This record gives sequence, structure tokens and C-alpha cells, in this order.
Amino acid sequence: MKKVLIAVDETEGSKSVLSVFQNMVRPPESVVLVHVQQLEGKTMMIDMLGEAEIDTLRESLKGTEYQEALDRKSEKILNFYRKELENGGLVSVKTVVRSGIISEEVLKIAQAEGVDLIVTGYNGKSFMQRMVTGSISKDIEKNAPVPVLVAKNLTADEKFAWTSAAAVGAK
Repeated sequence: MKKVLIAVDETEGSKSVLSVFQNMVRPPESVVLVHVQQLEGKTMMIDMLGEAEIDTLRESLKGTEYQEALDRKSEKILNFYRKELENGGLVSVKTVVRSGIISEEVLKIAQAEGVDLIVTGYNGKSFMQRMVTGSISKDIEKNAPVPVLVAKNLTADEKFAWTSAAAVGAK
């Protein structure tokens, strides 16, 4: 495997991707770390916008304090994961920041970068939470042109085991 995309955010579920990655049999040649900024916070509103509306929102946020706060947050998140991967011996780590609908942006980057695998975290939402807000990892899994590895959020009692990750094959 040459290139792996790892989608990350500030959640505990996202941190589980580090365990999965560190336990891979053969590390890839390079990693693309991706963080997608949520322009509207934790709301479903962004999912209802079309591409033109998202572009308008992106443009209106340029140079604002809100956008600067989003950029600082993205930098902090990506620096944490980059440092963890580099401490694990991985040398080639590229970081990418985007804004918009998370699953769509991750898939666009995966295609543009020509990755062989996508790794994403899973926060273990209940059935009702998934019904209301959806599941980013499920959207990525369903639409990805390459295999997707979904890392479950581990509790303090659990040790990492391969049963804690669900490997999903490509279409």
C-alpha cells in the first residue's frame, strides 16, 4: 500500500485511527491527513446546502475571526496527528484542510490524491442519533472508490484488537 488518507477531527473516535494505523502490518509510503472544517458547527444545516451556497458561505467567511478560529483549530488538530504519526516512524505526512460537507470533501481528496485506503474514526452514535444526524463514516464507506477502514472509539477498559475495527471493501 502506497498512500493512505486518514480523516481526523477533535473527537475521541478520531483518535482511534492512531491505534488502527499503528497496528497495520505494513505501513504505507505516505499519509494524507485530512481535516474538514464544519462551517456551521455541529448542525445539519450544512448538509442541506448546495455547492453554490457552500462556496458563498466560504467566501463570506474569508478574513473573519470565525474563519481564523477554524483555521487555528484545524492546525492544532493536524499538528497533533502529524506528530503522532511521525513519532511512530512515518516520514511522509501531507496535511489538507477543507471546508464543507465532510464525507464529500474526504472523497474528493481521496480521488485527487489517488489513495489506496481511507481510514476514519467512528464515534458509536446510537441508532436514533444516526437517524437524525447521519453518519460520516457510513457515507464515506458507502461512496468510496477504495477500501475504507473504520476505527471504533475504544473505551478505557478495551485493549486494541482487530475486532475493534471494521474493514470495509471497495465497491
